Amino acid sequence: MRFRFCGDLDCPDWVLAEISTLSRISSVKMRLLCAQVIKNLLGENIDYAKVEKLTSDAKYELGDVKATIAALSFILSSAARYTVDGDSLLNELQQLGLPKEHSGSLCKLYGESLSKLQEAFLDKTLKLDGISNLEWRVDYVLGSSELEKIREAEVQVKFNKTSANNQEGEPVAFTVTSEKFRVLLAELKQAYTLMEGMS
Repeated sequence: MRFRFCGDLDCPDWVLAEISTLSRISSVKMRLLCAQVIKNLLGENIDYAKVEKLTSDAKYELGDVKATIAALSFILSSAARYTVDGDSLLNELQQLGLPKEHSGSLCKLYGESLSKLQEAFLDKTLKLDGISNLEWRVDYVLGSSELEKIREAEVQVKFNKTSANNQEGEPVAFTVTSEKFRVLLAELKQAYTLMEGMS
């Protein structure tokens, strides 16, 4: 069965195995545990003393606590990544066997935190520098009293490397042989095609 919060794939077996562990605590404690996991996903530290108190009634062992935190982290971060709405997540978690009260507690907190989670993940996303003002020209020496042997054509490339911090850009210039320029151009076209396929 495919789940939206898993990117329209099957739910991982290890998450399925932890659903019964999650069901052993009350829905109120589930909400408080989810709050700790969301804090961690937003860059703060988990209060493990609080987590231990929350899970002590259910007689969680250390391995159960770690697995519960990992499962909740996966569910919340994956749902945010795929922009799953709270109602859909609620339905999917119930299909996996998580009780309605538990699913409701998790999804209510998830819905309140979705935009913050997505912003935090966006900040952590790998960002590449951009290119602006690209210019190039081909230089080919037809004859020279200085050179005994005429070399092949060269391509002069000039552009500005831009980043989030520097929109104007830093100038970059280099010279390549015509063969290396053909390789660069072919690889850029291939990368552009791949990028279009992803969007």
